[in-house]
Amino acid sequence: MDLSAAVWRKSTRSSGNGGQCVEVASNLPGVIAVRDSKNPDGPKLLFAPGEWRAFIGEIKDGQFDLT
Repeated sequence: MDLSAAVWRKSTRSSGNGGQCVEVASNLPGVIAVRDSKNPDGPKLLFAPGEWRAFIGEIKDGQFDLT
């Protein structure tokens, strides 16, 4: 998939100290793209919009909390 038109953004919760951050591009038709902010030319993960909404919902519900 051509991601050259992707507009990448970091979470507002990401720190500016070079920590572990992801960037998301949600401006592409029919797909949400995710990449490692420290390796922008590296691999990208692609999600269907419904899959992305479900994933974000699970994060908000605490399903991935380590404590």
